[in-house]
Amino acid sequence: MTDEARSAMTGSGHPVALRLAIDQGGHASRALLFDPAGRIVGRGTHAVQTSEPRPGWVEQDAEEVVRTVSMSIMQAMSGHEAPEVAAAGLATQRSSIVCWSRGSGRPLSPVISWQDLRASGWIRNFSAHRKAVETSTGLRLSAHYGAAKLHWCLEHLPEVQAAFSRGDLAFGPLASFLVYRFTRERSFVIDPANAARTLLFSLEARDWDPVLLRLFGIPREPLPRCVPTRFGFGSLPVCGGFVPLRIVTGDQSAALFSCGRPVDTAVYINAGTGAFVQRPCGPRPRRNPQLIAGIAFADGAAAEFVLEGTVNGAGSALRWLGCETGRDGFEEQIPAWLESVPDPPLFLNGVGGLGAPFWVPDFPSRFIGAGNLPEKAVAVVESIVFLIYENIRKMRGSGAPLDHIIASGGIARLDALCQKLADISGLPVFRVDEPEATALGLAFLLQDPGCGSPGRTGIWFQPAANAVLAARRGRWRTAMARALRAAC
Repeated sequence: MTDEARSAMTGSGHPVALRLAIDQGGHASRALLFDPAGRIVGRGTHAVQTSEPRPGWVEQDAEEVVRTVSMSIMQAMSGHEAPEVAAAGLATQRSSIVCWSRGSGRPLSPVISWQDLRASGWIRNFSAHRKAVETSTGLRLSAHYGAAKLHWCLEHLPEVQAAFSRGDLAFGPLASFLVYRFTRERSFVIDPANAARTLLFSLEARDWDPVLLRLFGIPREPLPRCVPTRFGFGSLPVCGGFVPLRIVTGDQSAALFSCGRPVDTAVYINAGTGAFVQRPCGPRPRRNPQLIAGIAFADGAAAEFVLEGTVNGAGSALRWLGCETGRDGFEEQIPAWLESVPDPPLFLNGVGGLGAPFWVPDFPSRFIGAGNLPEKAVAVVESIVFLIYENIRKMRGSGAPLDHIIASGGIARLDALCQKLADISGLPVFRVDEPEATALGLAFLLQDPGCGSPGRTGIWFQPAANAVLAARRGRWRTAMARALRAAC
């Protein structure tokens, strides 16, 4: 136990200032326990399997997600008791959805991942309503978001249909399912950041949009009630006691707070399975036709909106390369390859669908030029850098001048990626030492409102002249423009 935790002892002998951050991500469930100084005093991590039963389908077993979250909490709490924990926070994959029974809590569908595109054909039927959808939700009309997935479940899963007929159906973002399953009260609620990734949530009203519910044929009754980010979500059973769940949000929304309160002169990048590029906008939504608008936090009258770009093919693109070449497990060699490969080919990266600012869901990935595995791996990494920068370029005119980038996530552990991003953007890049940016953000949000940042350490990458990289990016942009014209 830290000195700070001992100093918070109550008369019962239990410190009450620890904070439990639960991060349910695409490939693992994690729980981190923070002391009052922001230091990590407990960790738990358990992998979650992902299946792709058909091309474009990406699923996880909902009960396995529940088990791995529970095991991660137990592991992080080893040596601690529930009365030591003042509050808990939960962050999840934002656009993933689940259907379940209101009566039993039993899942009636898999977790259909944010990466899943099974309903792409159906969502295209609404192209005439694109402007109305974007105005209300801030999102592009895309099968990545929840509405298409929920409709698919209603149309194709007999158990979901039967539960709806008897008034027993619950469905919504993954966060709402986990809150329902884990809280003693079986709270049936959802926060703004996760609700906002369904194509059914009005950013202005901060509630389900009745017009969009009718448009997409989604019934209101099975959806959870919309509540603020900071809310009394219920009590989590932890180590024989109960811990209040005070914060629920999305994984990327939490990551925005990994260094404390966000500033509008920075761009925040969290790069894992995908790379998510966010620029804080303050208390009102800001629009850009090539980006999406979102809400990262809402607590009563206070809110933090963001402009966001999505690069779907980050870590997933490297896994794609492993599958394509039959050479899985090469990730540890990438840092050395990034230092030693002088002239990689170009990679046009449409893994998981080409996201912002191009928005081509069925864009075919391809290499321009020949290369061996090390050269192709470097090309994939550079494509991530180039796509991130395309999003940063679109954000430059929205607000105050940008003066730095904050990078986090597993892919950002690559020094060469951060340096290349600094060189291409001309902006210094600060990489947080602790890679679990989502948990860091949760820990910050779990503090009392108005508290300052606990302070984070990291590494700065200063921009340098890199004519070779700039020329390669120029060729990549030309090749992308040609491929985009062909795709349209």
